[in-house]
Amino acid sequence: MSLKHIVILLISTGMVMGCGSITKNTESRLAAPSQHRSYRHVVPQDILKEDTDTIKDRLYSHYQEWRGVRYRLGGASRSGIDCSAFVKIIYETEFGLALPRTALSQAELGDEIDQEELEAGDLVFFKTGRRSWHVGIYLEKRKFLHVSSKKGVTLSRLDNVYWKSRYWKSVRI
Repeated sequence: MSLKHIVILLISTGMVMGCGSITKNTESRLAAPSQHRSYRHVVPQDILKEDTDTIKDRLYSHYQEWRGVRYRLGGASRSGIDCSAFVKIIYETEFGLALPRTALSQAELGDEIDQEELEAGDLVFFKTGRRSWHVGIYLEKRKFLHVSSKKGVTLSRLDNVYWKSRYWKSVRI
């Protein structure tokens, strides 16, 4: 196999794995859910009083700032970012909450809710592979903000064939 084929194989594997993929060894080192209890119901009171339209406006503002920033596994900057880093950054800047770094760890936080209960700011999770997960932030009308491996920071729909078939759960922090 030529070097060119090996490079193409490695790049393709990284794209398929998704932003939230972790290895078995990493998975065993993840903090137990009980260690994340400090995240449960710690949203500052002023944020709780904000109406949904204000939260949506703030999230759309982040979308405009980050729109098109490319996907990079493990990335956490405007030169390249993955889904869980993007969610972590938005939650820290908008809500003052320090979330864990991986999608799987973020999925352990808050309260699980039904899709019909989604409000702006809730997290939506997808199982994109045997050991890979993806996270986005719900906006409105079945749209969510996330980092796509092909489009970078973008908006997608929960009822899109790809995302609908991979939907795992929704969480309100």
